[in-house]
Amino acid sequence: MATEYRIIDADGHVMELDEQLREYIGPPFNRLEWHRSYSFWPGLTSDGFLRSLRAPGGWAGGGTGPDAQDWLRFLDLNGIERTILYPTQGLTHGLIREPEWAVALARAYNDWLYDRFMRVSPRLVGVALLPVQDIGEAVKELRRCVTELGMPGAVLPAVIAGGRTVAGREFDPLWAAAEELDVPISTHGGTSLELGLDGIGGNFTIGHLLEHPFAQMKQLGAMIFEGVFERFPRLRYGCLECGIGWVPYFMDRMDEELERKGRYSPHCKRKPSEYVRSGNIFFSCEVEETALPLAIEHVRPDVILWASDYPHERDQRDFSGDIPALLARGDVSDAVKRQIFYDNPTRFYRLDRLPAAPVVTRPALASSPA
Repeated sequence: MATEYRIIDADGHVMELDEQLREYIGPPFNRLEWHRSYSFWPGLTSDGFLRSLRAPGGWAGGGTGPDAQDWLRFLDLNGIERTILYPTQGLTHGLIREPEWAVALARAYNDWLYDRFMRVSPRLVGVALLPVQDIGEAVKELRRCVTELGMPGAVLPAVIAGGRTVAGREFDPLWAAAEELDVPISTHGGTSLELGLDGIGGNFTIGHLLEHPFAQMKQLGAMIFEGVFERFPRLRYGCLECGIGWVPYFMDRMDEELERKGRYSPHCKRKPSEYVRSGNIFFSCEVEETALPLAIEHVRPDVILWASDYPHERDQRDFSGDIPALLARGDVSDAVKRQIFYDNPTRFYRLDRLPAAPVVTRPALASSPA
């Protein structure tokens, strides 16, 4: 048995800054004067929770990072070969109400991501941010980012203004393009707005507990019951940053709902659990989830991803125990660990099609990095 692992981070983050994005914004907005008191984005703090402050030394790159070099140091420290980079402020992009601005900002973000990270190293792989406000433009941007910038997939914010889901027929051209290009599209939460959580008061623990899984459950359930995976059986779709322990429960719940209320969902032709088990719907797991063995058995082992979520949520000094925690688990086989760490993200993102990156391995029984 091999004694080393190759590890892919399926969901890391950049922290985009308005002043950096401004130089990438095209017409007509680049001709306008900008006042820095107003952010380009709806903002992750617009739900009233403070997310921007951390103990001194806790933010990678201080208040301006992580930049590409910060990320490469993190990968080296933890023995990670590559990371797939998702946005931070861009997770609220679905709340933008002006379609033309949404398109321009998404394009600027994608150009910035390519220029500041992907051009620096093949170990830093970005996914495209797409504007849900204009699906025709989202299709164009997906094609541009895949064919011109070499991005292996895209992200849609899981929370969209007006409580919309991505299951409407207007999204079909986007799913068709993703199938044609053979790239995945993920949804990703990031705000508690539009989720009916107004009554939780000022307890951010409750807000964060619910904002990610609620948003993902809403989108995945709608896509299944509205027939998205029936119409696009080759579509690869990812549910990121809300664990996987809820998925077996959700599969049973959806099957029961179809049995009892199926007349309302005529486009869902199979049991919802069959779509989940198709092998094209992927989920990121948490390293200490007690339900991980159940998910491995009840869903399938080749659709589970490991994600650092770096540099979000925690002090940058707290990440080094994550990989060792999963490596040390006795209730997950070595073969499945290798799938989670490398085989599954490689298949999901088709990383074999990207420019080669240096091979990085770490010992199977390594202790946490210093």
